[in-house]
Amino acid sequence: MTATLAESHTEMTEIVLPNDTNTHGRALGGAVLHWMDVCGAIAAMRFANEKVVTASMEHVDFKSPIDLGEVVVVEAYVYGTGTTSIEVNVEVRAENPQQDTERDTTSSFFTFVAVDDDGDPTSVPDLDCPTEAERRLRDAALDDRQTQFERLVERMA
Repeated sequence: MTATLAESHTEMTEIVLPNDTNTHGRALGGAVLHWMDVCGAIAAMRFANEKVVTASMEHVDFKSPIDLGEVVVVEAYVYGTGTTSIEVNVEVRAENPQQDTERDTTSSFFTFVAVDDDGDPTSVPDLDCPTEAERRLRDAALDDRQTQFERLVERMA
């Protein structure tokens, strides 16, 4: 049983409203993390055709703030699997429709576990990347995750 990276691809949009902001008029980190978790879970569910639960979220990079009124685009796709686990790359960018600009703001790697109706882990398909574009996305995510891991090891040493 296999599923493709493309089948998991998910994109969500939000607009940053006052309830999502801090006292500086910028998106709360918790709001951004919530959107990332939801988008990642949808990608994992689409891939596995099962319910999923969040098992872990790796280092989160907040690269740029997201201001009140900006459009938030959250994009996720599966780049790896285990027996019951699904590895998902989640990236966030902000768009300013008035200025027609866009920038990367946040990224992280999530692990979800597929569960059956009783909440027990259940098997997931193997990842298939039949196109060059899918292979590039998978390889980029694997490289980024490895780099992130190496930086962590350096900080811990």
